[in-house]
Amino acid sequence: MDTRVDLGDLPVDTSAPVLVTGATGYVAGWIVKGLLDAGATVHAAVRDPGNTDKVRHLLAAADASPGTLRLFASDLLQDGSYREAMQDCRTVIHTASPFIRTVRDPQRDLVDPAVHGTRNVLNTATEVASVERVVLTSSIAAMVGDAQDVQRLPGRIVTEETWNTTSSLTHEPYSYSKTLAEREAWTIAQAQDRWRLVTVNPGLVIGPSLNPDPTSESFAIARQMASGEARFGAPRIALAVVDVREVAYAHLAAAFLPEAKGRHLVVAETTDIVDLGRRLLPAYGATLGLPRRAVPKPLAVALAPVIKLPRAYVRRNIGFDLRSDTTKSRRALGVRYRPAQQSMEEMVGQLVASKTPKN
Repeated sequence: MDTRVDLGDLPVDTSAPVLVTGATGYVAGWIVKGLLDAGATVHAAVRDPGNTDKVRHLLAAADASPGTLRLFASDLLQDGSYREAMQDCRTVIHTASPFIRTVRDPQRDLVDPAVHGTRNVLNTATEVASVERVVLTSSIAAMVGDAQDVQRLPGRIVTEETWNTTSSLTHEPYSYSKTLAEREAWTIAQAQDRWRLVTVNPGLVIGPSLNPDPTSESFAIARQMASGEARFGAPRIALAVVDVREVAYAHLAAAFLPEAKGRHLVVAETTDIVDLGRRLLPAYGATLGLPRRAVPKPLAVALAPVIKLPRAYVRRNIGFDLRSDTTKSRRALGVRYRPAQQSMEEMVGQLVASKTPKN
């Protein structure tokens, strides 16, 4: 497994600390590691610096690198809680935002922390004189909610100009939260002229985690595949996927390349659960109950709650392709994408090795 973010000749500025919010997260862990390996000082904002289980992998990365790690307590919903961590930082990388598909209260559990957290961090950036650039972890979910969005696009291709218009509190609330949070970020950025906002909009992030006990939604999907829940079949709903190490690199390029600006769609390829399952068969077909065939649409709609997807979403999205134009991320940021099969093999391999078949 490749345990480094390949920075190539990326000009990482190590003369000032870099703030990474949500530093214990799946993507954030790799961003922190890339910065530490480059020799930077990282101000890692986390909910509880004293929770050893949550921060152990960050401490280990710091011990094995020339960089320096400092942990700070913070809370998305507590105004001003990022101010101490942001002091003296020229670069802020804001990754903190809930990624959960099934919640009881979408407003409380998704929208409020995503939007208020973004407002909290960016308003603080405006108050802290050292900040020059803010990189926001957005998502392809802020660009497209479901097939209805895709159908209205020229050539049905998602680009940096695309915005999600179909999600709401009652339909794909996670996508709705990401859309509102990014729009709020651009509103705040455009109201000031001291720091520059750059966004990274990845597809579904796959690949290994630095945390030995990953809890992200991406790993929940991988666990479903590996557990045998879909061994009799899965719906063919298009997924835009990308390796976590490429996503981390894109954030660092967005942070340090002088000309980086605007939104960046970061996607390696489009696939689906059935295709990913079939690609894993050579490595894991003999030991795991992987999905091998597509479920007919009527059955998929009926079984949607079993795979933790709303019936309306399944009904709308089976049979629709999802194409992405990643020209900007390749040219402006220099992202080089690895095959999804490699990423999935390493991801599932980590789950098998850890023997933690969580559902």
